[in-house]
Amino acid sequence: MSHDLLTIGRISVDIYPNDIGMGLEDVTSFGKYLGGSATNVAVAAARHGRKAAVITRTGNDPFGRYLHRELKKFNVDDQFVLPVAELLTPVTFCAIKPPEDFPLYFYGRLPTAPDWQIAAGELDAAAIKGARVFWSTVTGLCQEPSRGAHLAAHLARPRTELAEGQFTILDLDYRPMFWDSEDAAREQVAKILPHVTVAIGNDKECAVAVGEGTPDEQADRLLAAGVEIAVVKLGHEGVMAKTATERVVSAPVPVETVNGLGAGDSFGGAFVHGLLAGWPLAQVLDYANAAGAIVASRLSCADAMPTPEEVTSLLAKRGQLVPGAVLPGHATEGALK
Repeated sequence: MSHDLLTIGRISVDIYPNDIGMGLEDVTSFGKYLGGSATNVAVAAARHGRKAAVITRTGNDPFGRYLHRELKKFNVDDQFVLPVAELLTPVTFCAIKPPEDFPLYFYGRLPTAPDWQIAAGELDAAAIKGARVFWSTVTGLCQEPSRGAHLAAHLARPRTELAEGQFTILDLDYRPMFWDSEDAAREQVAKILPHVTVAIGNDKECAVAVGEGTPDEQADRLLAAGVEIAVVKLGHEGVMAKTATERVVSAPVPVETVNGLGAGDSFGGAFVHGLLAGWPLAQVLDYANAAGAIVASRLSCADAMPTPEEVTSLLAKRGQLVPGAVLPGHATEGALK
């Protein structure tokens, strides 16, 4: 297995204001960062020491060259990142208005973007099948040829042929501006769910995927669709994960929010790390939750992804189990496995 994590999906240049709390019309200076959900997850996993790669597309332009440089800086394999002729690398602007207002403005993404031009025939099926974790997103299903490429990628990685320790994860990432309707998104999600072992989303994303309901009802519907681990983010109430035999909840980690946009991607990369480490589900959830909170307290996304030392330090401060450590009343990590 050549990669611990192989993601497919969005990449962009994120332009974030240096002036916090202002509307974009009043901002006077900005910073430039690597962005895009699937790409950020790969960066987050790499920060935890995992061998990560991303399948995506850029424009053949200076911003595309910048993104390649950033991927290499973050130790993310960029061999599957190719240019698309006649399309520009997308740029995403965000206003930073803590604690909860972070409006996104997508430029160069409609009517299409390079990462939506990934074609099925361009995929490295062996790399997809061999990755320990393959991660895709619902946003990648919003138009062709990306939609067909995502389905082909999942077909190249049959669930029945996954080895022990292999996982196929669907990020239920739903962005309404890219879809005609929620029903259209739900139709495409239904085609992918039977191929995945883990689904992750917040209450709205789960509602789009499997219908409205309580977090437990939504998790149960995801499990009924074939998912083995359903993760439902509960906002200010933390996050829940459910399997056929287990239900665990990780309490929220209070931080002073600066920019909440990268928290979910940080959660994803840390969740992958914990799964591959073989930790108990409750410990995986706590670790990922803490990683997400750290990024929410910082300005950028990819550049803000925490190291394992930063995550374990936060866990220790909260009196939670730290991987490899012994806390009062807890067993060691080895005994938990």
